[in-house]
Amino acid sequence: MNKLTNLQDLIFNLEEVYNLPAEKQNEIKTQLIIENFKYHYENNEFYRNSCNEKKINLNSIKTFNDLIKIPLIPVKRFKDVNSHLLLTKKLHEIEYEMRSTGTSGIPSVSRRDSKTVDNALLSLYAMYREFFKLSSGASLFLMPSTEDIPEMGMIKVLGMISGLTDASWYAVKGNKFKAQEAYDLLEKWSHKHTRHIVGPPFLVYKFIQFLQKNNLKIKLDKGSYIINLGGWKRFTGEQISRKEYNDLCEEYLGIPTSNVRDTYGLVECNSLAMECTNNQKHISPWVHYSVRDINDLSQEVKPGERGVLAILDPISTSYPTFILTEDLVYLNDTDVCNCGRNGQVVNYISRVRGAEIGCCAINLEKQMDTAEASESAKNCVIV
Repeated sequence: MNKLTNLQDLIFNLEEVYNLPAEKQNEIKTQLIIENFKYHYENNEFYRNSCNEKKINLNSIKTFNDLIKIPLIPVKRFKDVNSHLLLTKKLHEIEYEMRSTGTSGIPSVSRRDSKTVDNALLSLYAMYREFFKLSSGASLFLMPSTEDIPEMGMIKVLGMISGLTDASWYAVKGNKFKAQEAYDLLEKWSHKHTRHIVGPPFLVYKFIQFLQKNNLKIKLDKGSYIINLGGWKRFTGEQISRKEYNDLCEEYLGIPTSNVRDTYGLVECNSLAMECTNNQKHISPWVHYSVRDINDLSQEVKPGERGVLAILDPISTSYPTFILTEDLVYLNDTDVCNCGRNGQVVNYISRVRGAEIGCCAINLEKQMDTAEASESAKNCVIV
């Protein structure tokens, strides 16, 4: 266990880390988070001033129980015109910008330097391997490609799966969903590849509606997965029922609920919580989720109680990834899952009341709906 002393060690020994008792995981991630806090405190004047205003300094954070004292950055600050002030690195050191746009149309911009990109890619691929063991097969992406929308976080992160399979195809081109072509390709891949479907829930749901309308059904393969990211609320405000969704996936795509996997994450952070066979969302063991009392954000609620999520992510060197989200969640009241993994498990509930409704998936659906309406108007002939 002595070798698990830094982020790279954890990433390359992820299965072993998940098997450690939660107390040992807490000890390891506390060390990483404190080191990351120290780095940003010493190198980021804006963040250091924020800490000093709250009378927090390097001597304030020494143990796991002190993590709650770490000053948080409200996620809406990443939409601010002066969001560059959050940076610990200089603008010329930034390698990549990732964006997410909500209903306001104002993008949240998170900037990453080379080291942060390295850490994020390694950790995400480690999580994909841990929970899906993908190294072959074919991925049908029910979304646009990064060529079409290179800065959208959801597409960038899900698109990484293409590097783990032998074949891939994107079913949204020019904001148009090619449902028939997607169906034909799945049929073509049958008996050649283990077929996986990847994308936001609304597009998988849209594909199932196409199958229903045309009296079609698909029987995916024994090792097939449906991998989702992007949330269950549509831009219209309609909520997609997870139970109904699972039932439809089983009926029309021939895949059990245990292989329908949702993920959770923020563009501003560098990790995803991924579902196991029990549909429990496991947090990366180097990241800490702190659930705060909605009426007093300085206090945590007990596991099992709902509250506002704060994320402490020690991966980033470009800006402090100590973020107060606008999401209501609760953590499981046990750190042991029947899948055999230990550590925190998160359950998403909804956005905080009054928060902007928005994410990559909602913005994408809105774009596609607008394009579809425009195309319908062009084809409308008045006699």
